[in-house]
Amino acid sequence: MESRRSQSYLIYTLLFVAIIAMVYMSIREDANSQQPLTINEVARDVQQHKVTRIIVESEDRVRVVYGSGDNAIEKLSQKEPASTLVDQLVSLGVAPEDLSSDNVKIEVKPPSSWGGIVTSALYILPVIFMAGVLWFIFRQAQGSNNQAMSFGKSRARMFTGDHPTVTFEDVAGVEEAKEELQEVVEFLREPQKFIQLGARIPKGVLLVGSPGTGKTLMAKAVSGEAGVPFFSISGSEFVEMFVGVGASRVRDLFEQAKRHAPCIVFVDEIDAVGRQRGAGLGGSHDEREQTLNQMLVEMDGFDTDTNVIIVAATNRPDILDPALLRPGRFDRRVMLDRPDMRGREAILKVHVKGKPLEPDIDLNVLARSTPGFVGADLENMINEAAILAARRNKTAIGQSEFEEAIERVIAGPARKSRLISEEEKRIVAYHEAGHAVVMHAIPESDPVQKVSIIARGQAGGYTLALPEDDRILASRRKLMAQMIGLLGGRAAEELVFDDITSGASNDLERVTKLARSMVTRLGMSSELGPMVYGQKEELIFLGREISEQRDYSDAVAEQIDVEVRKLVTEAYKQARKLLTKYRDKLDAVAERLLEDETINRDEFERIFPLPSPKKSGTPQPA
Repeated sequence: MESRRSQSYLIYTLLFVAIIAMVYMSIREDANSQQPLTINEVARDVQQHKVTRIIVESEDRVRVVYGSGDNAIEKLSQKEPASTLVDQLVSLGVAPEDLSSDNVKIEVKPPSSWGGIVTSALYILPVIFMAGVLWFIFRQAQGSNNQAMSFGKSRARMFTGDHPTVTFEDVAGVEEAKEELQEVVEFLREPQKFIQLGARIPKGVLLVGSPGTGKTLMAKAVSGEAGVPFFSISGSEFVEMFVGVGASRVRDLFEQAKRHAPCIVFVDEIDAVGRQRGAGLGGSHDEREQTLNQMLVEMDGFDTDTNVIIVAATNRPDILDPALLRPGRFDRRVMLDRPDMRGREAILKVHVKGKPLEPDIDLNVLARSTPGFVGADLENMINEAAILAARRNKTAIGQSEFEEAIERVIAGPARKSRLISEEEKRIVAYHEAGHAVVMHAIPESDPVQKVSIIARGQAGGYTLALPEDDRILASRRKLMAQMIGLLGGRAAEELVFDDITSGASNDLERVTKLARSMVTRLGMSSELGPMVYGQKEELIFLGREISEQRDYSDAVAEQIDVEVRKLVTEAYKQARKLLTKYRDKLDAVAERLLEDETINRDEFERIFPLPSPKKSGTPQPA
């Protein structure tokens, strides 16, 4: 590194000297651009006693001085190198007495070896300057940051693994995935342990999970644990607008990996280049498919007997090409699911390291309060809590900061400065109180944690209901309880004000979607039976659902609409019935919201004691 820096300093110094030489030469040329005197003109001026001094600088170069002092003027002239200046002037008619020291002083400078060297250098330095400029341009063009000369080179970044920044200790909540990848690490460390039993190294490992579950972090941990070279690249970095560039980069990447084997190659967001072939807008020979074909050959072709493991990450495994997913290419598919309560607690322990916490902080309570959160959500929640504590000039993060941070992640920041009329505030209070009372009165509904009429995000108010435990399955009663709870706000508006507003638009949208899913996807309609109606269609290239293929008749479509309407109507009637039964509790909760704007779980249960034991389920903010 130091030698390269010294070379750069030397080159820049030479370029600077060359520029100075060029400027000097240009000035000198300007000075010499005047027409030199002939020897006849010099002889004439000597006879007229205009010349005061003559300086002979070389065999053919003469400098003639007119006048003296500040008024002296110098002009250049040339003479024949075969004879002296005096002989030439005498031959042109100059009297010898005119050349005496009293009239003209003639000086002859001895030849200097440095003069020739300097003159030669002045002519050579511009050539060096031009050569340096060309060399500099060429080096810049060859640099890795210039795409003009390195289209086919891989953009992968290599990490040696000598000083790992992330290990398996930094990854929590995905113990099964860690065990799967631990075997890969052991194979790279102790290959003979597996080879003597006839086991072969997995060619590839595909990390699959929702956004934020820690796929990239897991790959970094594998790199840190294995202690082998680690190449990291994104799937989008293979594809360019020029044909053949992606395939060339794939070849270059695997050539580098083979030279550093055993090693790991990590391709993040592989769905950018690994989408199913034949679905592209450019036909079957577009650039993306050529890149994929080259990757398939490199992963399991004729020349693949090397200890190079491919680790790839994606959250869309359904759109990947089947040839990419077969055994021999990606032998293992490791799922990184959303963490459960114990996993969330372990993730919280990792992220709170080094952060000052108040003594009463219970991470188990925070894990219970964050169902559905992935690792990225939990890290963001802790960071938001730390920012809130700093904003409040506290030296440690408290429970109130964590609670506020959870709500910010779920619903957005509070908009306390929003001004609404007293009438609208009263409507919002009864709307949210309707949600809370209905949810609290249904045994299958989740416990109400907080009710607020402070605007947060896009909502004018919110009711936060969180489950006690994590659940995977949702029963029909549970889904009906969700629908009834969502319609509690609209039912309260109609019951109290004998009118309805647009505040329940999102509730109605969610209820309708849930009811249609129960009928067409989950088989929860008694009339239509346990069947799925309609097939989802999506373009692999676009990666999103664009329509639903109707595989049923118009009569069945009409019956689906009837069943959806029946479910929504039944839920609305149940919500109105519960609010009529607990009207006094509805008024009490609404009045408290108008006074305090926010009610927590303990205060809410003091106003409305629990009428029946609760059953846990999925989170349902309304």
